[in-house]
Amino acid sequence: MGKLLIRNWKIMEKNKIDRRNFIKLGSLGATVVITWPLLNSCNGFASENKITINPDFQADLDFELTAKETDIQLFQGNTTKVWMFEGNVLDGDKTTVQKLGKSYLGPIIRVRKGQKIRVRFKNQLPEESIVHWHGMHVPEEDDGHPKDVIANGETYVYEFEIMNRAGTYWFHPHPHGRTGPQVYNGLAGLFVVTDDEEQRLKLPSGEYDVPVVLQDRQFDNNNQLVYLNRGRMDRMNGFLGNRILVNGNPDIKLSLKSGCAYRLRFLNGSNSRFYKLAWEDGTPLVIIGKDGSLLDSPKSKPYVMLGVAERIDVWLDLKNRPQGSQMIMKSLSFSPGMMGMMGGMMGRGRNNLPLGSTYEILKINIDKTGSNDFELPQRLAEFNKLDPATAVNRNNPRTFRFFMRRMQWTINGRTWEMTGVTEEETVKLDTTEIWEIVNSGGRMMGNGNMMGERGWMRNRGEMERDRGMMGGGMQMPHPFHIHHLQFNILERDVSGVDSRIWNSVKDGFIDEGWQDTVLLMPGMSVKLIMRFEDFKGLFLYHCHNLEHEDMGMMRNFKIE
Repeated sequence: MGKLLIRNWKIMEKNKIDRRNFIKLGSLGATVVITWPLLNSCNGFASENKITINPDFQADLDFELTAKETDIQLFQGNTTKVWMFEGNVLDGDKTTVQKLGKSYLGPIIRVRKGQKIRVRFKNQLPEESIVHWHGMHVPEEDDGHPKDVIANGETYVYEFEIMNRAGTYWFHPHPHGRTGPQVYNGLAGLFVVTDDEEQRLKLPSGEYDVPVVLQDRQFDNNNQLVYLNRGRMDRMNGFLGNRILVNGNPDIKLSLKSGCAYRLRFLNGSNSRFYKLAWEDGTPLVIIGKDGSLLDSPKSKPYVMLGVAERIDVWLDLKNRPQGSQMIMKSLSFSPGMMGMMGGMMGRGRNNLPLGSTYEILKINIDKTGSNDFELPQRLAEFNKLDPATAVNRNNPRTFRFFMRRMQWTINGRTWEMTGVTEEETVKLDTTEIWEIVNSGGRMMGNGNMMGERGWMRNRGEMERDRGMMGGGMQMPHPFHIHHLQFNILERDVSGVDSRIWNSVKDGFIDEGWQDTVLLMPGMSVKLIMRFEDFKGLFLYHCHNLEHEDMGMMRNFKIE
């Protein structure tokens, strides 16, 4: 009966969303203290489930991916209630789906370009969910759009070919309004792609290819996860935990071997926290990969800014590090903008890890000896960057401004619509375009108040002047993510960034390679070049601060 009612509601509402009910339900979610959600997804929609298997699709790997609730021993005493993905290979190489130690995270799925995979996603959660393959180039029905959520007891079948370059990708839930709590509860895993070009480089593999998933979490005295404990403030700022977990484990130590070289695959799997990663002893970070590709050559950095959902592959050479020594990775201090003052610095009494402070991320104990013959190549992958001259809008990039309007996080003044899409969000198949993404956070006025976004915005085809309202000028970083494709960064404009912010982060950005997520500090804009190919359909672009995304800072774009 419930399923029938949902479908009837969908028919009546079609492409619209009841904004008042959305705000009402969103406010209810903001008061939740313990993460364990008992309500159904608040988007009010469901889709026809993709439950049938295509007999003509010959899968190289066929596996079940089950989302379920369970208990795990993270600390002494009470077990912790979490949600987790469990993988089970039905057909194909069983080593392809690997458990990530004693962790709520995972599994790690390792595939090769050109392989065909079938994923039977089974939802055993007490609410709707769907899985998004972050960074992967797949058809609309395999992308994990919120319109495709399934209920408890239902199955969704994904069938797609691996078309991506070698890179570090990941997967996580994507139901609108519930992505934040579902990821926070534990639902995330790595999706690692290799190809012939990468294989020829003979990079570290096996035990020397090490995942490092960074997340911040908060626990109560009974070892249970705590989420949105400050209600609306946590939703506006993004939730920050008070301790760092590595690979879903509160013990932030890795045991590695002296005499060996390693590839560390870092994923920022936090809800809203981003990091300024650096080795404590000043050793440069050697970066060989970013998001959806290897770089063309290794890049040496004093530190790296790692936004939410971004990935970097780090080369770590321990050949001259003696057994018994230790390396420590920290997040160094930086100025995050108004978020630091409102959500971090003011919260020092409640959170000993305010955003922009200095704290330990990871300890590497070099407590064993070994040897391997992996050598760092000076040339990695061919870049083949898209040529701006081929962009159909080279002299008129589409512009998307991220800012707060009337106490809502918006993109060009608009918020989420389940299937809504505007003309300026509609692109043509087999074209290349340039998009300009602008973080339009306000600036401080002389009286100490915030000045709201005063740019021109299109609304239903007309131009209107927005004067902003209370909270309209809140300065915050935004990690921009686009589904379905990888882009190249053409330009990063920092002329609108406060000098204190820029000087604290300026050496930490990687603008080379193929990427799907880019961190924009307040006042920053980036020009991205991307190509729309292979598949038509409805896809997403959004802020990957999961609380902002759940509040509606997400839109569709359509390829036709």
